[in-house]
Amino acid sequence: MADDNDAAAAQPLLGRIEDGGRQRAVARRRRVILATFVTGLVLLTAFTAAGILFAKRNANKRGRGKPNVILMISDGFGPASETLARNYYQYTHGVPEGHQLPLDTILVGSSRTRSSDSFVTDSAAGATAFSCGIKTYNGAIAVNPEQKPCGTVLEAAKEKGYLTGMIVTSRITHATPACFASHADSRALEDDIALHEIGNYTLGRRVDLMFGGGACFFKPNTDPFSCRSDDINAYAIAKELGWHIASSDRTLFDALDPASVSLPLLNLFANDHMSYEIDRDNAVQPSLKEMTVKALDILTLSERHSKGFFLMIEGSRIDMAAHNNDPAAHVREVLAYNEAIDAVKDFIDRNPETVLISVSDHETGGLSVGLQLDPHAYPDYFWNPEALVNVQRSTEIVAPEITNFTGPPSARTAFVRDIVFPQWLAIADATDAEIAAVALPGAPYEDVIAALGTALSRRAGLGWSTHGHSAVDVNLYAYGRNAHELRGNHENTDIGKFIVRQMGLDLEPVTAQLNRDPPNKDMRAESGRGKRGAFQVEHYPHPSLGSRAVSSL
Repeated sequence: MADDNDAAAAQPLLGRIEDGGRQRAVARRRRVILATFVTGLVLLTAFTAAGILFAKRNANKRGRGKPNVILMISDGFGPASETLARNYYQYTHGVPEGHQLPLDTILVGSSRTRSSDSFVTDSAAGATAFSCGIKTYNGAIAVNPEQKPCGTVLEAAKEKGYLTGMIVTSRITHATPACFASHADSRALEDDIALHEIGNYTLGRRVDLMFGGGACFFKPNTDPFSCRSDDINAYAIAKELGWHIASSDRTLFDALDPASVSLPLLNLFANDHMSYEIDRDNAVQPSLKEMTVKALDILTLSERHSKGFFLMIEGSRIDMAAHNNDPAAHVREVLAYNEAIDAVKDFIDRNPETVLISVSDHETGGLSVGLQLDPHAYPDYFWNPEALVNVQRSTEIVAPEITNFTGPPSARTAFVRDIVFPQWLAIADATDAEIAAVALPGAPYEDVIAALGTALSRRAGLGWSTHGHSAVDVNLYAYGRNAHELRGNHENTDIGKFIVRQMGLDLEPVTAQLNRDPPNKDMRAESGRGKRGAFQVEHYPHPSLGSRAVSSL
């Protein structure tokens, strides 16, 4: 018997146990183990299927995991501008010194801004660095230093099946947006740029959505509100090319249902640039944040048959307020841009495959948050946000009221003393010299706007070194997919190259096609011919809209 037990014990895994009771017990255990295994397998399969379904549903909520890219450009915005806006917001909202603006939370590095022909870039060369990933000369619109077109990230994205859009607060034909959807050797050729942007050039339509200003370049010169040099009706051509044209105010914009919008969509809210935030009539023009949210909703719901989208958003008028050395308008533009940043961050939290890049093409004004009034006295360490709080209008709006004043000199002086300074600019202690400088009969618009900006800035304790651009590095911000790749100090061309990697783009075939077939080949316009090389830089507004121009190089 002992031998039998030893034999049985020696072969338990083979199931050859001679004892019947023990054999039945083993069989029961085997059935239990098998049943447990099968049940576990069924549950695992069910959980896996549910997980896959959840992931798919969640991916749908996130834009189906598509690698969207949102490039936000804060034109003319330097590091001091963010400090100015943060201090102002902390002061006006009573928040502690540790409070951060939306941009503060996503700072990753800095960007160098020089162009191919100057340490101080303009917007055209700066934006071409983002759009084509190359350095070029000041004034160049998506062309290289030899004036040959370079394929842009927007054009290549459309070629690969992405949706594309541009949102600006300037004219849509202005330098920055022009560099993504047109090609010209001079930024002054806005007649041609308008036609390129709607698709009347070699590549055909490459933009699906455009919000901003600049309707004057889409109207023939027979229209009293046109600023074209020819009789081409770009709006009519746009309709022939399939564009849906919304009204020039926000009536149709508000009524747009993102779920049923037909692309391409063009909605221009102003004849020239859109209003500064300080002057904006909310019943007429949407804010940058409102345009951004609407565009994101439209593109997200329209991308079912695309790979995702590329969207360029520009806070254009940050730059223009700095050109005018107008601190009250400038700080409000920066805060409006931060509100748009916050909306995009929220979008990315729900669509984590998206990346936001926020960068400036250059700094404008040489802003310093601190000003020494007396060069011979020990400087005061302060700046005074209170001086900007109650300002009612931008200097761009105030200056024409003065230069166009038709009354006698005494009435003009009284107007400046009693209305302009105390009511519109919240300056109750204007000096006789300040009043005289502004009220001087025949004073050029540029001199008047400069004097108004100086009066505001002195009281706020803010300094400006120029009415043009400066060469300082600008802050670089990023949030979302692969944002860590932008940490550190970068050339501005690295931004374009990052977008290429993110979206899997190839700019070379687009560049080759553009150079095989010149961009103007399919143009119906001959506007701008003979003007090449004599470009204008940073005119606000466009010269053909009046004499109110501030130019910088």
